[in-house]
Amino acid sequence: MSAESALAPMNIIGPALGGALFIAIMSLVPHPARRSFNAIFAAGAVGTYIGGAFGVRELVYPILATPVAYLGLRSYRAIGVAWLMHAAWDLPHHLARHPIWPYMRTSSLGCIVFDSVIAVWFLACAPSIFRKRAEESVGSGQTTAAGEIAMTLSTESRTPRAG
Repeated sequence: MSAESALAPMNIIGPALGGALFIAIMSLVPHPARRSFNAIFAAGAVGTYIGGAFGVRELVYPILATPVAYLGLRSYRAIGVAWLMHAAWDLPHHLARHPIWPYMRTSSLGCIVFDSVIAVWFLACAPSIFRKRAEESVGSGQTTAAGEIAMTLSTESRTPRAG
């Protein structure tokens, strides 16, 4: 294995620590501002690779991910899915050696790790790591995971079906 292709442990540990720091900082932001900000942030990440190494094919990801990021305005889990989609889009860039930052060859790998760490937190409905969930949700309109599912089901039951 050449020095060019070798990965250092910090290529994984650094982005994982960055993801943990992101979670800590976002835990300080109260709900619902945390959800709204992160939905917008995930939507912004959709445009990261536009004009990138894969030409017109780079437009596939924004077409698929933009509606998911929009759903993030009402669901932490949708934000988690949007970040997993971004991590999945980082993978071909890393494998093709077309990193997000051309001056850092492992930047797309780091993005995969970072995005995956924060996605897991969002899939768990982004609980604050500093407050108990019950304290956080009192009077805030917090939607729990069960509440998100119930809201989705009640919305679907009101949607007229084509017969």
